[in-house]
Amino acid sequence: MNARMLDDHRASDAGNQPKDSGLGAGDDTLMLLAGKGDERAYGQLVDRHLDRTLAFAQRVLSNRSEAEDVLQEAFLRVWKKAPTWTNDGARFSTWFYRVVLNLCIDRKRKPAHAALPDDFEFADNSPIADAQLEETQASELVEKALAELPDRQREAVVLCYYQGLSNKEAAEILSVRVKALESLLVRARKNLQVLLDGVRGEVLGETR
Repeated sequence: MNARMLDDHRASDAGNQPKDSGLGAGDDTLMLLAGKGDERAYGQLVDRHLDRTLAFAQRVLSNRSEAEDVLQEAFLRVWKKAPTWTNDGARFSTWFYRVVLNLCIDRKRKPAHAALPDDFEFADNSPIADAQLEETQASELVEKALAELPDRQREAVVLCYYQGLSNKEAAEILSVRVKALESLLVRARKNLQVLLDGVRGEVLGETR
């Protein structure tokens, strides 16, 4: 397995093999098969978990490029772990989220590099464009506020609200008790309410 396998798999997935071609095999079964060198089983794990965990990493890091790098490394760790995988511990998804989270934490400890600005577009003064601009600005404000939260609060919010995980699952990933997770969420919501001001009712609101 080399560092290009994930990229190669994504590029060829649609044309070469259907998703879940293992007839719905569970993650543990796919890990055991991958541990025997089955790249097709490994590819199914990528299919199942890439999009959600990439979105998770992107919100934790506030950087798409770095999130992609994290997922590249995370899936390489899946391949390396597969030969010794046992299904008597944590669920694969819980274990994998923890791997991604730890890689994100490691990356945040490294010196930040300045990113190039996004491409500019010509202004459009139409009502539809104005509405789209307002929506974009609101989304950017949410992302900025989320990025300003303390790390653990942001991780709890992303896991529970954006990834849709239960409090129990999120607590396992963060290696804390459910009560501690709930406390993180309470503090995060209070902080977001201050940061978001006028749009706070549109973000987390009363969704719990």
